[in-house]
Amino acid sequence: MATANFSRELTVTASPEQTWTVLTDVDRLAGWVGIVQDVVELSRLDKYSAVLMDRVGPFKLRADLQINVNVVRDGEEVEVEAAGRDRAVDSRIAVRAQLRLSAAEHGGSTIATEGRYEVTGRVASMGSGVIQKKADRILADFFTKAALELGTP
Repeated sequence: MATANFSRELTVTASPEQTWTVLTDVDRLAGWVGIVQDVVELSRLDKYSAVLMDRVGPFKLRADLQINVNVVRDGEEVEVEAAGRDRAVDSRIAVRAQLRLSAAEHGGSTIATEGRYEVTGRVASMGSGVIQKKADRILADFFTKAALELGTP
């Protein structure tokens, strides 16, 4: 099993209201995470399904994800849980994350995220270092796209 905690923070020039609107547009966000495809909204800001497709070492991973969203404070904080299993390579992935939005000190917004992921099964046999690099790259891509769309000071 490979597990790790993650956290990142980004300050953008967009107002908190504009940033919240973008961050709760799931179709737009799905484009920021290249390994997530076929996102279907089952209930707005509540339940979604998607497909996670990626290659990890010799394994081609395809997991159907169930995604649950909980808006903790409208305009400020959301929690996301995603879990899925790839039966072909006998692996499971689960992610829990919190995203907080606040007004930045000199205008704009600060986006802070923290969470934990867990990968089990054959894919986890690649080792936590390989999976950590993959997770870091996914987070970096997400925040790079967020910075491009929301502006950086």
